[in-house]
Amino acid sequence: MNFKDLHHQEQPVLIGNVWDVPSTKIAEKLNFQAIGTSSAAIAKLLGYNDGEEMKFSEMEYMVQQISLHTKIPLSVDLEAGYSRNASEIVHHIKRLAALGVVGINIEDSIVNDKRVLLDAEQFANTISEIKKQLQEEQIAIFVNVRTDTFILQTANMLTETKRRIQLYEHAGADGIFVPCIENAQDIKEIVTCTRLPLNVMCMPKLPNFDNLAALGVKRISMGNFLFDNMYQQLENTTETILKQHSFTSIF
Repeated sequence: MNFKDLHHQEQPVLIGNVWDVPSTKIAEKLNFQAIGTSSAAIAKLLGYNDGEEMKFSEMEYMVQQISLHTKIPLSVDLEAGYSRNASEIVHHIKRLAALGVVGINIEDSIVNDKRVLLDAEQFANTISEIKKQLQEEQIAIFVNVRTDTFILQTANMLTETKRRIQLYEHAGADGIFVPCIENAQDIKEIVTCTRLPLNVMCMPKLPNFDNLAALGVKRISMGNFLFDNMYQQLENTTETILKQHSFTSIF
C-alpha cells in the first residue's frame, strides 16, 4: 500500500515519529506502517530550538541517515519550508524526494521572537504554487498541510481553523494536520468541514485511537513527545544512580 493510500484506510495510520537511526529501527521493529521525522526532536538533538533554527542542510543530513536505514515510507517535517519562496521550498522537497521521502508536513506559522501565523491567503497561494511545480516536474509527494491555530489558541479558533483548511484544500493540499486539537466535538467538526484526511497529534486529552477512528481521523502523529519522554526517563534513571551510588537500577 502506498503512502497516500494509508490515509484512506478504515483505521487511521499511526505515524511513528523518529529523529535518528535508533528510533527509526525501533519503529521498523514494531511494524509501523509509516514514519515521520519530528522537527522539534531533531532540532533539540542538534542543540537548536524548533522553528527553522537549524539549517535545511543539517535536517537533510539527518533525513538521509534515517532513509538509508529503513524501507518504511518516510514523511519529513519541513516546518514552514525553510523559505517563504515557493520555488525554494520545491527545491527542498526535490532534495528530500531524491532521498526516498514520500511525504512532507508544511506549517502555516513561523518562529521569529515567538511563533506567529502566516497570512492564510498568502500561504494558500504558496501551497498552490508548490503543488503546481511538483506536478510539472512529476514529483509525487504527499503534502500534509499543518495549521497552527490550536497551538496558538487564535481568536475564533474553530472558525479560523475551518477557514484555513478550506483555503488549503482548494490550493491542492493532500492532507490536513491540526496539532493540539483534542476535544472530540472539535475534531468531528473539522472532519466534516473537509474532504481531506485529518491528522491529529498526541495530546494529554486526545481520545484513544478507536474513538479517533470513529470520529473520522485518518492519521495520528506522536510529535516530539516520545523524544521528550525518553530524555525525562534518562534524567530519572541517572538521578536514581546518583542517589543509590550504584548501577543496580538499570539492570
